[in-house]
Amino acid sequence: MSSEPVIRLTDVVQRFRLIRDRPDTLREAFTKMFRRRDDFQLFEALKGICLTIGKGEVVGIIGRNGSGKSTILKVIAGIYQPTSGRVETVGKIAAMIELGTGFHHELTGRENIAINGMLLGYSRREMRALESQIIDFAELGDFIDSPVKQYSSGMYMRLAFAVATEVYPDILLVDEILAVGDAPFQEKCMQRMRNFTASGNTIVFVSHDMHAMRNFCSRIILIHNGKQVDDGPPDRVIARYEELVMRPADALRT
Repeated sequence: MSSEPVIRLTDVVQRFRLIRDRPDTLREAFTKMFRRRDDFQLFEALKGICLTIGKGEVVGIIGRNGSGKSTILKVIAGIYQPTSGRVETVGKIAAMIELGTGFHHELTGRENIAINGMLLGYSRREMRALESQIIDFAELGDFIDSPVKQYSSGMYMRLAFAVATEVYPDILLVDEILAVGDAPFQEKCMQRMRNFTASGNTIVFVSHDMHAMRNFCSRIILIHNGKQVDDGPPDRVIARYEELVMRPADALRT
């Protein structure tokens, strides 16, 4: 691992309130304002996560659905403020976590290129200089001047990925959204990410595609029920994950 850490999570806990009973009518809502009762329960999505990721690393995060993988990305991105613990990052972060995040649906793809770039700290002039490369990579044709609310999920992904990787942030966070693209474009994205890391940038990657994880990541972290249960070479951690999926009752050893 690089001696220069760019991401550090220390004892990070993330809790959410789960609403048990939503009022069906305005009268019920008004009545419940004056009751002393708990209509929610606390759910601990992350339980004391500690990890350090160095400059230039490609780190995968795997685990069963609901294990806390995407929550970790959102904590790193600053979308969630952790309930407790410390999150430290160095450099600009581009997060591809949910389709359409950071896009204004009424604006065109071209207009959203400028907005997303400025959110990452680039000037309008700098984004104009990068615009043609972004449009070429996204393969949107004339749709680039249509409102993004008319885009399919694949078109959203292509535009978001093109913007995030063309501006070369220091840290790129990628969730499962690459799965919505077709095979040729997925391979194009993987090659772009290889080039990205060759330049010394850092990628944190969440996916259920173990083939991509094994071939692309230098290190994998396994999350189970909000806990970090393994961190190491892809083959070893993927084997532990597959054991956990096949035999959930006894595979987890802490």
